[in-house]
Amino acid sequence: MSSVIEKSPATRVAPVATLAETGVQAAAPVVEQQQEQLTDGFHLVIDALKLNDIDTIFGLPGIPITDLTRLAQAEGMRVISFRHEQNAGHAAAAAGFLTQKPGICLTVSAPGFLNGLTALANATVNCFPMILISGSSEREIVDLAQGDYEEMDQLNAAKPFCKAAFRVLHAQDIGIGIARAIRAACSGRPGGVYLDLPAKLFSQTMEAEAGRRSLVKVQDPAPRQLPAPDTVARALELLKGAKRPLILLGKGAAYAQADTEIRELVERSGIPYLPMSMAKGLLPDTHVQSAAAARSYVLAEADVVVLVGARLNWLLSHGKGKTWGAEPKKFIQIDISPTEIDSNVPISAPLVGDIGSCVSALLAGMGSGWQKPPAEWTGAIAQRKDKNLSKMAQTLESKAFPMNFHGALGAIRKVVQERPDAIVVNEGANTLDFARSIVDMYEPRKRLDVGTWGVMGIGMGFAVAAAVTTGKPVIAIEGDSAFGFSGMEVETICRYQLPVCIVIFNNNGVYKGTDVNQTGGADPAPTVFVKDARYDLMMTAFGGHGVTATTPDELGRAMREAIASGRPTLINAVIDETAGTESGRITNLNPTRAATKK
Repeated sequence: MSSVIEKSPATRVAPVATLAETGVQAAAPVVEQQQEQLTDGFHLVIDALKLNDIDTIFGLPGIPITDLTRLAQAEGMRVISFRHEQNAGHAAAAAGFLTQKPGICLTVSAPGFLNGLTALANATVNCFPMILISGSSEREIVDLAQGDYEEMDQLNAAKPFCKAAFRVLHAQDIGIGIARAIRAACSGRPGGVYLDLPAKLFSQTMEAEAGRRSLVKVQDPAPRQLPAPDTVARALELLKGAKRPLILLGKGAAYAQADTEIRELVERSGIPYLPMSMAKGLLPDTHVQSAAAARSYVLAEADVVVLVGARLNWLLSHGKGKTWGAEPKKFIQIDISPTEIDSNVPISAPLVGDIGSCVSALLAGMGSGWQKPPAEWTGAIAQRKDKNLSKMAQTLESKAFPMNFHGALGAIRKVVQERPDAIVVNEGANTLDFARSIVDMYEPRKRLDVGTWGVMGIGMGFAVAAAVTTGKPVIAIEGDSAFGFSGMEVETICRYQLPVCIVIFNNNGVYKGTDVNQTGGADPAPTVFVKDARYDLMMTAFGGHGVTATTPDELGRAMREAIASGRPTLINAVIDETAGTESGRITNLNPTRAATKK
C-alpha cells in the first residue's frame, strides 16, 4: 500500500490539525511496537479512488475534509479547489460526462453539502456520473439531534436527488463504499451518487496490509447491455417502411462515445439527423445530412423518428403537440433504461441497451442493400436548409453598433471553425438560444451547456472541468445574468492558470437591460443590472487578461489572442441592451408572457 503511517517506539500523537478538523479527542500517548504499519481513513479514501483510476478531486476545503485535500494532493492526485461547492459539483458532473468516470466533488458538512446538492441533482437529471463526497457529523449525535457542529442528516436529505446514497462508518468498509458509489454512478443510466463520510471515520486506523486488501478495484462498472434480437428486427422493419425517417441524437449519444458507429449509422442509412445541443459535433454541423437548419420542418413532417440517447421531455415538446405536426409519429427509441420507454408517447420499437451495442446491432441488420430515404424527403430538407442558412449568413455579418447577438455570435462562430478542438461552454437565455443554433460544432463532446433542467450557473464549473480533464482551450459563452451565478470562479481559473476564454454578453440585465421600475421608485427594475459594468476588470484583478469588445472584429481578435496565449481571459462583449427577448425562446413557459401573446 502506498500510504502508511510508520510508528516507532517513541510516543506518537496525531497532528493537531487532524484532531481539530475531525473532532477527535486526543488520546493518551500510546507506546507501540517498532515499525508497525498502519493506515487511516484519510489514506484509505485516497487509495480507493486512485485504485479506480480517479486522479482528480473538485471541491472546497474545510471541516472535516481539509486534511483529506492536503493528503490527496501529497499522494499525487489533482485537487481543484473552488470558491463555492455548487461550482465544484458542476465541474465534477462535467468531468463525468467527458471521461465516463465519475467526477468527484468533495465538500464540508451541512451547508457545504447543500451547496453541492444542486449539482448532484443536476448530474442525475442529465445522466452524468458524479459522486458527491461530504464530511458529516457522527450518527449518534445526529440521530439524537444533540446540536453538533453543522449537524444534519445528509444521507436522507440526498436520497431524493441521486441514484444512490451510501454512508461509511468503519475504515474497513471504505473500499466497498467507494466501489459501490462508482458502480452506481456509471452503470445503467449514469447519474449522481452521494457518499457520506462522518468526521470520525478519517482518523480510524487499521493494519496497512488489511487496509490494502479491503480496497476494491471495480471491474467493468458499465458493462455492455445488448438489445434483444427481435427488438432490433422490429426497428429495422419500421425503418424500411418509412417515407420520411429522421434520426434524433441526444447528449446520451455523445456520452456513449460510440462516435464511429453513430456516424456509420447515419451515413449508411442516408437518414437525415437532428442533434440536440450537446450532441452537436458527433457529426460536423456542416454535414450534408444534418437537418438542424430545418429543425421545425423535420420534426413536424417525419413519419418515423429514431431517438438515440435522447428523451422526449420538454426540450422536445414531450413528443406531441404542434411541434410534431398533425400526423402521429412512430418512434424507435434507443435507451439503456427500460423505464424511459413510453414515458410520453407510445414507442413502437424500443431498443433497450447501451447505445454502442444497439447501433452496432442495427448496422449488422441493415446489410449491404439498404434502401436510402426517398429523394423527395431529403430534397425538401436540403431546400429549406439552404434557404435558412443563406438568410442566417446575412444576419451574422451584422455590423450594428452596439453589437446584437447575431453579430457577436457570427464572430465567435468563425473562431470555433478555426479551432474545432476548443470546448464551448454555453449558458444564458438569449445567449444560449442563439449560440446553439449559430455556432457550429465539428467534434464530439465539444459543447457543454445547461442541459435538461436549463440550470444557470454551470458555466465556470463546466469550463474548469473541461480545461482540467482535456487540456484543450475552452470558450465560455455567457449571458451576463448566467455568469453572475459562478463568476467568482474566475479566481479559480486564474489560480490554476487554465486556458479559458470567457465571453460575457453584457446587455445590462436579465434578458435585456431596458426594464423600468413601474412604481417610479429609486430601485432599479428586478431584471436590470449596473449599467455598463466592467466584467473584464474581475479577471485582471486576479492576474488574468481582461478586455472590452464593442464590435465583432474586436471580439474575434480578442478571442484569437486569448486562445493562442492560453491565458485566462475575460472579454466583456458589449451588446445592445434592447437586443434579446423575454425568456429567450421559451416564452411559452413564462405564464405572464405566454398569456400576453394569446
